[in-house]
Amino acid sequence: MARMATATVRPAAASDVEEIVRIQACTWEAAYAELVPAAALAQLRSEAAHQAWAAAVGAGAGHQVLVATEGEWTVGFCAAAVAAPPEGSTAPTEPTEPTEPTLGPGAWAEVGALLVEPRWGRRGHGGRLLATAAEALRGTGAVYGLAWVPESDEASRRFYARAGWEPDGTVRVLDTGDGELREVRITGSLDLNLEP
Repeated sequence: MARMATATVRPAAASDVEEIVRIQACTWEAAYAELVPAAALAQLRSEAAHQAWAAAVGAGAGHQVLVATEGEWTVGFCAAAVAAPPEGSTAPTEPTEPTEPTLGPGAWAEVGALLVEPRWGRRGHGGRLLATAAEALRGTGAVYGLAWVPESDEASRRFYARAGWEPDGTVRVLDTGDGELREVRITGSLDLNLEP
């Protein structure tokens, strides 16, 4: 009888940077090749990308870079950090009593990246990454989370919806160097409701 490999999530180390870069590049090449120019996708494997991820892994308090593993394989990662409140937004659930404290900047966190290599999808890695990041960020005082998702990325939008995060009506347009990429802002509680 074959044994299933153990799936875990742990803080990223400097030795994980190469796999983080590889997973980001492979995942974006598979998911966003029609949205992002080839030159921009190539930059995901550059020395600058390696340096940026090395800095993120070593950033310390308030920043989380986590990797998901299955057995000996690194299969995904998540980068999140405490953030300023989103401009023009309110908390997903407004206080009902005026006596409740006003939420300060530390009440928000941003998921900058959450990617699972496509061949490892649908095995719970994304949910474990988001749940682990949310727990760590709640420990810093964050209450709400946000993420930016390409408007046409229905799979990511469904993933966040299963965690109770929904679009808040804000859209941003990024210049890709060869066109524009529209992203929607997804917000929700860090006290996640992850459905199977």
